Amino acid sequence: MLHPALRQALATAHIEDLHRAATPRGTIRLARVLGAWRTDLPGPVVLLQAGTAVNFFGTGLILPFEIIYLHEVRGFPAATAGLVLASVMGTAAVATLPSGALLDRFCAKPILITGNLVNALGYGGLAFVDRPWQGFVCSVVAGAGFGVAGTANQVLSLTLVTPEQRAASIALRRVAGNFGMGAGATVAGFIVAAAGHLRTFQALYLFDAVTFAVFALVVLVGIPHPRVANAESASDSGRGFRAVARDRLLLALIAANIVLVMVGGAFFSNVLPPFATAHTPVGPGEIGIVIFLNTFFIVVAQVPATRVVKRMRRTHALAATSALFAAGLLAVLLATLTRSTLAATTVLAGVAIVIAIGECAQFIVLGPVVAELAPPHLLGRYMSLYGLSFMAGVALGPAVGGVLLATSPDAVWWGGALALAVTGAGFLRLGHRIPDPLLQTKSQPLAAAAEPT
Repeated sequence: MLHPALRQALATAHIEDLHRAATPRGTIRLARVLGAWRTDLPGPVVLLQAGTAVNFFGTGLILPFEIIYLHEVRGFPAATAGLVLASVMGTAAVATLPSGALLDRFCAKPILITGNLVNALGYGGLAFVDRPWQGFVCSVVAGAGFGVAGTANQVLSLTLVTPEQRAASIALRRVAGNFGMGAGATVAGFIVAAAGHLRTFQALYLFDAVTFAVFALVVLVGIPHPRVANAESASDSGRGFRAVARDRLLLALIAANIVLVMVGGAFFSNVLPPFATAHTPVGPGEIGIVIFLNTFFIVVAQVPATRVVKRMRRTHALAATSALFAAGLLAVLLATLTRSTLAATTVLAGVAIVIAIGECAQFIVLGPVVAELAPPHLLGRYMSLYGLSFMAGVALGPAVGGVLLATSPDAVWWGGALALAVTGAGFLRLGHRIPDPLLQTKSQPLAAAAEPT
């Protein structure tokens, strides 16, 4: 006679088998596919990134049409309109490092709320400017808010999760930003096409300002106050940016990230469109499809990529990221070898997907590494310097790429691939210096065996 516990186990297994048999195979496959997007993050983090998506939706409403608004609707000279917009990112870069110092002293939640309200004031004011100096003032205000809020969002996200959840948190934040930005730009395109007059643009800017205010409200009501590192716990490691500058591994990773952003991301986003229209059969319509595929793939693949990268050594993942970017840049040259629009578009679509895969790995590996390198009392400064590296790469990419494009167009791609190959080799040389959960897991049994019994 069977033991009662064994009989119960057999009965439970039989019921599960019946359940699987009754469940359609398509439903099982769908559940497995959807399971790849599970993050298992706490509710406040999900809510925070939902607010990020709303915020970036508002940004997407105005981003593609800012120069059109200032130049064609407000009558600013084209060069002045460009400078007004450049002052946003310039001010954001200036504000990023001081925001890191603030975050090391005060809680990230009120700083994020303040940054978003300042953003709302700046972008809302742009709806009513009719003189260049007014545009500069509003852009500087918006840039200051952008620099503070961007760093505060990163730090707040990291302090709400465990170290093991950092990659998933960064992935979700990136998905929220890309999805919101793409959706906003798409909606704005239809709105501007239907009615591209002054009041339409004013409504878009005001709605963007509202999304910043909504994000601030979400943070105020739905996000708890995270635990703040005690500044007095700083010992021999020191305080301030001098202590950050002594971390040579961090500086090496920051320099490498600038190359990845400048050559991998910015060359694709800013240099590929003019190169492709001039040297391949594709036109603006096909370029739009290529950029859309890149963004769409990031939204779809970013969260599942965390499960793949989790099984890799971080050094190998970063080297693979450099290799993917290099392969994508070299593949651009293949599009110049055909006269077929379909063939060239297919090649560039493949480039967009390869670059997207590299970007997915770049964010979810480097972000957690920088956070792990940071002493708790310097987390804000570390993350602000990390955020500044993205701004530097985005600024340098069009500048360097534009010079190369004017002198030797093909050199953009093979030269960029060479720079990425050197960067990938640098990641491999860092080896065991990069903290890695896989190495720690493997070393634990050895350490335990060495302990005296």
